[in-house]
Amino acid sequence: MTATRPVGGSVFLVEDEVMIRMMVADMLGELGYRVTAEAGEIDEAMELAQTADYDFALLDVNVNGKVISPVADLIRARNRPFIFATGYGLSGLPEEYRDRPVLRKPFQLETLAQVIDSTLKNAAA
Repeated sequence: MTATRPVGGSVFLVEDEVMIRMMVADMLGELGYRVTAEAGEIDEAMELAQTADYDFALLDVNVNGKVISPVADLIRARNRPFIFATGYGLSGLPEEYRDRPVLRKPFQLETLAQVIDSTLKNAAA
């Protein structure tokens, strides 16, 4: 891929569907990233957002019927880049975060790579 991706970059992954979380973690691994923290519930994600060590986060917008905004707020406060993943389209995004990168579910490996590269490049600028 591009030189903007840190070798061995770490990811905080939030996804409530276990099988999807496993699939996305595998995709991230194929791209050279490692998942250093993962959560399937908002409370757990809020704790990890503040304490885990990660280069960027990949966040499901709707986690067990709860919007991801409180987690995104904590990640933004740590000045870490993040990407939303949603099957609901842009209208499903929290309004204050509609300028953030979005992956529309289902997504392919190539699309994931492109969005990560773009996000990390913009964060470094």
